[in-house]
Amino acid sequence: MDRRHLLGALVAAPAAFALPVRARAVRTGPDEALDAVFASTAPTALGGAMVTRTGPGWSGVRGVRRAGGDQPVTLEDRWHIGSNTKAMTAAVFARLVEAGRADWDMTVAGAFPQLAIDPFWRTTPLTALMRHRSGLADADVIGIDWLGVARGDPRSLPAQRAAIAARALGRPPSGAPGGFAYSNAGYIIVGAAIEAITGQAWEDVTRAQLFQPLGLSGAGFGPPPDPNAWGHRAPGGQLLPMDPSTPGADNPAALGPAGTAHMTLADNGRWVQAMLGGGPEGWLGADSLARLTTTTEMSPAYALGWITRPAPAGGGLGRTIGHEGSNTMWHAVVMAAPDRGLGFIACSNDAAKGAAACRQLVQGLMAVASAA
Repeated sequence: MDRRHLLGALVAAPAAFALPVRARAVRTGPDEALDAVFASTAPTALGGAMVTRTGPGWSGVRGVRRAGGDQPVTLEDRWHIGSNTKAMTAAVFARLVEAGRADWDMTVAGAFPQLAIDPFWRTTPLTALMRHRSGLADADVIGIDWLGVARGDPRSLPAQRAAIAARALGRPPSGAPGGFAYSNAGYIIVGAAIEAITGQAWEDVTRAQLFQPLGLSGAGFGPPPDPNAWGHRAPGGQLLPMDPSTPGADNPAALGPAGTAHMTLADNGRWVQAMLGGGPEGWLGADSLARLTTTTEMSPAYALGWITRPAPAGGGLGRTIGHEGSNTMWHAVVMAAPDRGLGFIACSNDAAKGAAACRQLVQGLMAVASAA
């Protein structure tokens, strides 16, 4: 990997900021929308789903598991969702709050009492990290030098994340607190806080607090294992299937809380359904869901793992929440309209064409819903 690709592997900025929420009226259904987007963008594979607050609505897939191959992708395949994992990390923290093991005002110092923390951070709440408004920049702690050695780090994942937290919090951030700066490192630190609170790896806590209660039986971490679609890089414009057994098939595992989850379309649908308030009784209360998905901050309006938009003039689907994720080999976009109880998901295993395909598919599915 050259320096450009090393940098790209850490960039998962949510381009869903650019997704319009006003969808044009159409006379077609979701399958037609999927067919049209797949034909016009031609990714290796593309999957989509629609979900309601009460359950699944529609799902479909097109394409093949590997570029140049003939094995079709299936509804049972798993898709890497990149930075859409951030909202899951925030939801796991919310579960700990509801269990009385954390609180929404918990500061960095309160989460890491054993660390030597710079005075700047002592009163900074963990939620500032989740909103990307703490002043922390990825280059401060997980830049090119870190990425070059992180996959070979022999320490446990909690030890690696604790070391990242110690390095970041032992000095003031390079950015201005209160200003928005998208930061994967911030969510790694939140993951480290979850580990410090529970004494368990973030992966284990996420399985127990999110995957298991929501029934996400196909969810996991890292590149989806065989048999499954493979992610694709595009060096020099040539698609390169990435064997999931090789280290380069995903970002370093320590990045987990910021973006290494994978799951089936059905799993993703159940997750979005839960965020619409349709999860199992007692999984998350209304106050937690509101805190996770709303914010008074603007430019951008980023809540806790979700980008928020007000209802457009003229109605449409009402206010929306969404996010976009990529490890530069996969791409995923999710949008939801909480007031209508509707969610829209698109995933691709194509680095070159997946972003446009996913954005257009979500827009198309929203248009279908608006016209219904």
